[in-house]
Amino acid sequence: MANAPVQRMSKLMAKTLRDDPADAEVLSHKLLVRAGYVRRTAAGLWSWLPLGKKVLGNIERIVREEMDAIGAQEVQLPALLPREPYEATGRWEEYGPELFRLQDRKGGDYLLGPTHEEIFTLLVKDQASSYKDLPVILYQIQNKYRDEARPRAGILRGREFLMKDSYSFDVADEGLAESYALHRAAYQRIFERLGLDYRICAATAGAMGGSKSEEFLAPAEAGEDTFADCPNCDFAANTEAVTHVLTPVDATNTPAAEDIPTPDTPTIETLAASLGVPASATLKNLLVKVDGEIVAVGVPGDREVDLDKVEAHFAPAAVELVTAEDFVGRPDLVRGYVGPQGLGDKVKYIADPRVAPGTAWITGANKEHTHARNVVAGRDFEVDTYADVVVVREGDPCPNCGTGLKLDRAIEIGHIFQLGRKYTDALKLDVLGQNGKPARVTMGSYGIGVSRAVAALAEQHADDKGLVWSKEVAPADVHVVAAGKALQTELALEVSEKLAAAGVRVLVDDRAGVSPGVKFTDSELIGVPQILVAGRRAAEGVVELKDRRTGTREELPTEEAVARLTQ
Repeated sequence: MANAPVQRMSKLMAKTLRDDPADAEVLSHKLLVRAGYVRRTAAGLWSWLPLGKKVLGNIERIVREEMDAIGAQEVQLPALLPREPYEATGRWEEYGPELFRLQDRKGGDYLLGPTHEEIFTLLVKDQASSYKDLPVILYQIQNKYRDEARPRAGILRGREFLMKDSYSFDVADEGLAESYALHRAAYQRIFERLGLDYRICAATAGAMGGSKSEEFLAPAEAGEDTFADCPNCDFAANTEAVTHVLTPVDATNTPAAEDIPTPDTPTIETLAASLGVPASATLKNLLVKVDGEIVAVGVPGDREVDLDKVEAHFAPAAVELVTAEDFVGRPDLVRGYVGPQGLGDKVKYIADPRVAPGTAWITGANKEHTHARNVVAGRDFEVDTYADVVVVREGDPCPNCGTGLKLDRAIEIGHIFQLGRKYTDALKLDVLGQNGKPARVTMGSYGIGVSRAVAALAEQHADDKGLVWSKEVAPADVHVVAAGKALQTELALEVSEKLAAAGVRVLVDDRAGVSPGVKFTDSELIGVPQILVAGRRAAEGVVELKDRRTGTREELPTEEAVARLTQ
C-alpha cells in the first residue's frame, strides 16, 4: 500500500469556528463552515478548503469508479458555451432568468452551462457516423452555473456547483432503456457507497424534456423537495409527479343544474359558509394565461392549485396568473363567479382528475353574485384535458394501492431522464443504420450533484457534536490528537508516521498552544471516523481509540492501535 502523507493541523489552511455563521439556515451550512471545509466567497459562491476538497475528491472518485464500471467514458467539455445550440433546442429562452448569459468583446452571445445536452449531442454528431459507433455513454464532472434568485442553505443551493452529468446515445429505444437501467443501478451503488439514505422517486422532466424521469432523493429536514412515500407499497414520487386515479361516477340521479343567488361570496370560503357546505363540495376555477391565452383550471374547492404542476403540464409555454385587466372586455368571464358550464369554446378547460365525469359541484354561474349547484362534469360541461394539478396532501391515496401517503422533505442528489429524440431532432443527429438508411439517435441524460452530496451527507449523519463522515468519503481515516505535552506530541507524530507508512490517511492535531479541550472538540466537529488520542498515558505507550460514529472508546498499547487501524 502506498505511503500516504500525514496532514498536520499546524500547517492546515483551515480554521475551526466556535459559533455558527450568522447567515446559516441549515445544519450542513453551519457545520461545514465551522469545521473548516468551506468558506463563502459571495452569494451562492463557495471556496473549498483542503479538508472540504478531500471530501469532494472522494465523492468524485466513487462516482468515477462506478461510471467507469458501466463502460462510460469521461470527457471534459467547456463551461462557457455558444448560444446557437441552445437556441436550436429552445432552451436559450426556456431556461429564463436562471441562465447566465454574457457576451464576448465582439458581441457574440454565450452562456455558462447549466447542463450540457446540446454540447454532448454535437460532440457525438461529430464523432459517430454509423450504428457501429453506438451505443456510447459519455460523462464529465464539472462546475455548472445557475443564476439562483435567492441562493441559500450553503452549498445546497448555489450559483456554481459541481455536478456529474452523463449522456447515453443509442440507435433504438430498447438500447436507451438498457442505458437507463445501467445508470439507475450505478446510482444505487454510488449512493450506497457514500452512505446516503435515499429514495428513488418518479419525477417530471421539466425543462429537460423527455419521457421517463426519476429522482434520487435524500430525506432531510433541510431539503427543498417534498416527496410522497407510501408506507404500504414501494411507491415514491416527487409531489409534482403524484397523480390521482380518474374514477367516473354515475350521475343518473343528479338533479338538473340550477342557479342560486349567493351575494358577496367571491371566494370558496365565503361560498361554503353561506351555503353551509364543505369546501370540498365546491369547484374552484383558477384562470391562468398560457402564452397569453386564458385557460381555466378546475380543482375541488378544498384543494390548492400547484402552479409548478400547471407549468409542467404546459411546458415550455409561459404560464402566468390573470390580472384584473384580463377581465376587461370579457363578459363571459365574471370575476369570482366563473363556472366551467359557461366557458364554451372560448376558454380551454383543464381539470384535476378529482373532477371526474359524473361528479356534481357547486360552482360559479358566470353571473354576478350567483352560483350554480348540481353542475355535473361530462353532462353540464366538458373537460378538455385532465391533469393532476393540486398540491399533494398527507393522506392522499397512493396511486398504486390506495393507502394514505406520507410526505417528507428531501435533498435531490441525482436525476435520470430518458430524453428520447428531443435534442437529436433539434440538432439532427443521425447515424447510418443497419439497413443502410439514416437512423435518428435517442438519448438519456443522467446527473449527480457531487457538491450537493457533501451537504446531504452532513445533513443526514451529523450529531450534536459535529460532522460524522463514513470511511469512504472522510478527509482522513484517522484523526490523531496530541493532548498537548511534548511527550504526547512526540508519540502522536510517531504513530501518525507509522500509520501513513501503512497507507492510512492521517490528520494529526499537533498544534502548539491549543488546549486539549479545544482539540477534542475540533476532532468531533471535523468528523473523521476514528480518533486516536495520545493523552495521559502516553508515557506508558498507551493511546485512546474512539469510534466517531458510535462513541465507543478503548485504551490500547500503541502497537495494537496501529495494527487495528491498518487492518
